[in-house]
Amino acid sequence: MREFTSPPLADLSGHRNATDLLMHRFRTSPDNVAFEVRAGGAPVTDPWRQVTTRQFLDEVRALAKGLIAAGLQPGDSMAIMSPTRYEWAVADMAAWFAAAVVVPIYETSAQPQVTAVLEDAAVRLAIAGTAAHAALLEQGFAGNGAANLGVWTMDTRQGADLAALVQGGADVPDGDVEERRLLHDLDSVATIVYTSGTTAAPKGALITHRNFVGQILNVGAAYTSVVREDGNTIIFLPMAHVLARGLQLICVANGMRIAHLSDPRDVVPALGALRPTFLVVVPRVLQKIQASAAAAAAQKHLGRVWALAPRTAVEWGRFAEAHDADPSLSAPRGLRVRRAVFDRLFYARLRALVGGRLDCLLSGAGALDADLSLFFRGLGLPVIEGYGLTETTAPLTGNLPGAIHSGTVGVPMPGTTVRISDQGEVLARGVGVFAGYRRASDNDGAFVDGFFRTGDLGSLDSGGRLTLKGRIKDVIVTAGGKTVTPSIWEGYVEGDPLVAHAVMVGEGKPYLGGLVLLDPESVAAWAEREGIADLAGLRIPDDGSAVQIEDERLLGVVGKVVTAANARLARPEQVRKFVLLLADLNESHGLVTPTMKLKRAVFTERARHFVENLYTDARSRARAPAPGTG
Repeated sequence: MREFTSPPLADLSGHRNATDLLMHRFRTSPDNVAFEVRAGGAPVTDPWRQVTTRQFLDEVRALAKGLIAAGLQPGDSMAIMSPTRYEWAVADMAAWFAAAVVVPIYETSAQPQVTAVLEDAAVRLAIAGTAAHAALLEQGFAGNGAANLGVWTMDTRQGADLAALVQGGADVPDGDVEERRLLHDLDSVATIVYTSGTTAAPKGALITHRNFVGQILNVGAAYTSVVREDGNTIIFLPMAHVLARGLQLICVANGMRIAHLSDPRDVVPALGALRPTFLVVVPRVLQKIQASAAAAAAQKHLGRVWALAPRTAVEWGRFAEAHDADPSLSAPRGLRVRRAVFDRLFYARLRALVGGRLDCLLSGAGALDADLSLFFRGLGLPVIEGYGLTETTAPLTGNLPGAIHSGTVGVPMPGTTVRISDQGEVLARGVGVFAGYRRASDNDGAFVDGFFRTGDLGSLDSGGRLTLKGRIKDVIVTAGGKTVTPSIWEGYVEGDPLVAHAVMVGEGKPYLGGLVLLDPESVAAWAEREGIADLAGLRIPDDGSAVQIEDERLLGVVGKVVTAANARLARPEQVRKFVLLLADLNESHGLVTPTMKLKRAVFTERARHFVENLYTDARSRARAPAPGTG
């Protein structure tokens, strides 16, 4: 199949712009709890303050008055740079009530990035999370020399925080705010989101109110069993990412409670306290949950018993997917018995670990291994894998509850068409596809026949489900003329908890090589389980570079992972040699995006000498996989 369209499920005509998502909710359920807010510095296990839709709207209007009083004009750009927190939601919506355009800036951005975004988006006013963020924004304004209306903080700052901004707008009439709120229509630009970009410089994507409203109403209609009034979620993705903002709007529009967390270390204890019904995660989180379960079983001397548990979960997950398609199917008695035993021993404990109320998880921002998806389905925690980009206002495709097909990223969202080009590229058109980039030059080649070019390779099956096959720019052509899509091998290797990222290399070379970046936390946990106290060379460089790891024990373990990955591929697609590397994967070093995707071009450039060693003579110290695979 070369093209598939999912018809729209929602009518947008009743919405002037994205602020109506909140207004419609307020008119129907003003006293419904919309947010749970943690007191500053309080443990996550302490009671969280509940904020109703009415209270949220009051705070939004009050801040919008402050923005108007400060001089923000309709159509002006307003930046928000802060960790994920409740005030982010207030500031985002207040900007729209004041008819402004929101420009999110990742809280981890360096000074040159901040300055560039402020200048490119012509930002007039900025809201910061902390005094440190405010300093970056103030330096950014000074660096571009543009007139501005100041920087205000969410944290307390005498005369320059949100409380002061609200106080300054106390005399603005309610009617002025309502007039401003209605100025923008569905085709007005709502936000300029700068792509995090794994291969190129950031580009400002113009996302309209129609994009947001269309996505929120259509996705909400498709996932009614997930997004519901008696449900709740925790958002710990960066709020500067369009997926987090889209998730927040869906919850606001449908009455689903939201809690925010800025520190990933708080997530696990918060799960027990807040007991969410739905979570958005990245595949790495799921891998670590599985690895933690294995470690816990080993500590209790149940390692051999656990070895059978994942296989049983995968089998049950595969049966559950088949049962979705044909409810008359019955599980074999042996599988039912094994599943019941392992549920008592392990699965129920894992469900309790994530709060005990999760209906499902949504996985995005990276490829999810099919067996990992099936494993969680077998636990009783279905994983809905989806796919999207900044330019598609987050979700472009997604598996649907009751129709999950592991290994695919699902069908197009309602109101969306996905087409596969003759070159295999995924093309998109629909309610979420953005209006274009801010700089005209960035639009060159971005669209073809009215479809946005995603840059990803993929295929559609007979049911319209999309399977991704890597990035066009990442395709490797070896010296022998073989064209290889590296993401397949990389995905297999990255499925092991010890591996943070894997990169296949070999453009124009006689054989393929691999750069394997270790996950320091997982390696430390592995060493502890194995009773190894003398791992050498595990010092993480603090200058953004990578260091090679030559510990024979680690090479042996990862070598088995590489061998297993090679065994799933044709001989010309297998990696002949690989090196183990360690690097600081903090975003500040520039190797990863804010959503922890590896910046491939940056990494391979910094690791260039390691790549060269893969293709030197026999004295190369790079490790070859087991015989018979390369």
